[in-house]
Amino acid sequence: MHQIDHQVIVTVNGLQESVASGLSMPVFCKTLGYNPRLIAIEYNGEILHRQYWDTTVVKSGDRLEIVTIVGGG
Repeated sequence: MHQIDHQVIVTVNGLQESVASGLSMPVFCKTLGYNPRLIAIEYNGEILHRQYWDTTVVKSGDRLEIVTIVGGG
C-alpha cells in the first residue's frame, strides 16, 4: 500500500506555497531553499524562537514571514 502525500497550503512572505504536511520548521525552511541558521521566522503573527522550531509543525493556513539575516560591514 502506498502512502498518500498530503499537501498543505501556507502563506510565506505574502505568497501561497504548497508543501508536504507534517514538516517541522527546519525541514520546511530547507524545502523552500532557506538556510535555517540564517533566518528569523514570524509564525502566525509572533516571532518563533529557535527552541520551538523542531516541535513546530507547519499546518494548512499558517502565515509565516521569513527574514534572511544579511551580514555586512
